[in-house]
Amino acid sequence: MGPLHGLKVVEFASIGPGPFCAMMLADLGADVIRVDRADHVPETFPTTPPLEPLNRGRRSIAVDLKHPDATETVLRLIHDADALVEGYRPGVMERLGLGPDVCLGRNPRLVYGRMTGWGQHGPWAARAGHDINYIALSGALSLMRRAGQAPSPPANLVGDFGGGGMLLALGVCAALVESLRSGQGQVIDAAMTDGSALLTTLLLGYKALGEQMDEPLRSTRAWLEPGTNFIDTGAPYYDVYECADGEYVTIGAIEPQFYAEFLARTPLGREELPPQNDRTRWAEMKVRVAKMFKTKPRDEWVEVLAGSDVCFAPVLSVDEAARHPHNVDRGTFVRRDGVLQPAPAPRFSRTPAQIVAPPPHPGQHSAEILMDWGFHPTQIEALMAAGAVR
Repeated sequence: MGPLHGLKVVEFASIGPGPFCAMMLADLGADVIRVDRADHVPETFPTTPPLEPLNRGRRSIAVDLKHPDATETVLRLIHDADALVEGYRPGVMERLGLGPDVCLGRNPRLVYGRMTGWGQHGPWAARAGHDINYIALSGALSLMRRAGQAPSPPANLVGDFGGGGMLLALGVCAALVESLRSGQGQVIDAAMTDGSALLTTLLLGYKALGEQMDEPLRSTRAWLEPGTNFIDTGAPYYDVYECADGEYVTIGAIEPQFYAEFLARTPLGREELPPQNDRTRWAEMKVRVAKMFKTKPRDEWVEVLAGSDVCFAPVLSVDEAARHPHNVDRGTFVRRDGVLQPAPAPRFSRTPAQIVAPPPHPGQHSAEILMDWGFHPTQIEALMAAGAVR
């Protein structure tokens, strides 16, 4: 049983970061029920679960939130919940009669988690958007580029998941701890603009340091233009390089001792080289390093560099990553119902996280959830007959 065992969470079905937050809470042991739309319920339930690992670990109840009996039904569930997670635009939950004031009025200890791109207030709060827009406005995207090139968005990992769903999961857990002391709930406003900005904290520190230094005094920790620094592909010792077979490897030999080992284990160590952090020679060194890596296929470089302190790793596909001995040893990936997916994380010594159930079909557990949460069988039959719950 995970560390959140015994806690009840109501999730309102959405896309991306909201489900990711709910997945993490379920992996950590919370009983998460997913409120799906009644019109998403299939005519007959397939025998196999959906191929959506983001929805794993919870049960689904399908309701028609336009039906007055459905709203009251959901409020009864919320009355017994410890937390609520929703990912709608600001104002939607209020229009459904399920805003924070109503829900906290019914359950004063409720932790009410809200996941949006722009936040609950601000000039852009009501606008549509996606990950690429949120990390652009926060400044994070401007840092993700090579010198002289356009910014390159890292799929939707920074806004939706790192700066969004994971931020909300942390917020929910923190608020749950506080509510145990105070007996009071609260509202969490988790915005992907805020979260992705938070992820840039280290780099903004480097930027401030660089602005305070005169050019002759700039060190490897000073921050210049994006794509010209020691951790954003500017330095020859921190980058991705193509190999002879078209595959790629990564080098992150920032510290002097790791850089020295990198040179010692490669043909570069036999050449006359400029000082590691002579920025004026980095472009030249990158050409030399790139040329060297093109002399062998990726797996030969693995044989040369793996097991050392060079700060090296091959760039693996997801399927290769799942087969890599290190990931296999740690159980980093699992295959459930034919779907390869990341295993729950982090690791706990006493209360391990686990995938407790496959993704549900919308409405698959409607009657079961209502029964478990205290509804009488005649009430359940009436709700089904009225179309409030399906």
